[in-house]
Amino acid sequence: MPYPIPATIAVVLHNNRILLVRRANPPDAGYWGFPGGKINNGETIEGAAVRELFEETGIQGEALHIITAVDAFDRDDNNILKEHFVLIAVLCRWISGNAVAADDALEAGWFALEDINETSLSLSQDVAKVARMGITLASEAAL
Repeated sequence: MPYPIPATIAVVLHNNRILLVRRANPPDAGYWGFPGGKINNGETIEGAAVRELFEETGIQGEALHIITAVDAFDRDDNNILKEHFVLIAVLCRWISGNAVAADDALEAGWFALEDINETSLSLSQDVAKVARMGITLASEAAL
């Protein structure tokens, strides 16, 4: 049985929009979610979020607050668990850069919250919920 893998996702708000990437790799290949990835040995949660944000999108950011943690499961065709990720969502402030898909992102773009709630956008599990939590935290902190 695989052990859970700690990873981060960067929740970036800028100009009343949220940054999402369409994932190239499991779990959730082809789905839209937040830029992120595994935490390297000796790396902080915040450091991993900022690094993954830059690697996947070219956006420079600053980690502000941990929002929440969610589970992501990668299962094979027989529904057998291959990997279990614990994704730690980090609210990040946009510093500079234009969103360009890189690393393991197929696409990158900025979305309004109402776009994230639309069923026409194929979202990874919990993306809309985490986005709402990030927006609430950002507005409370007056970012």
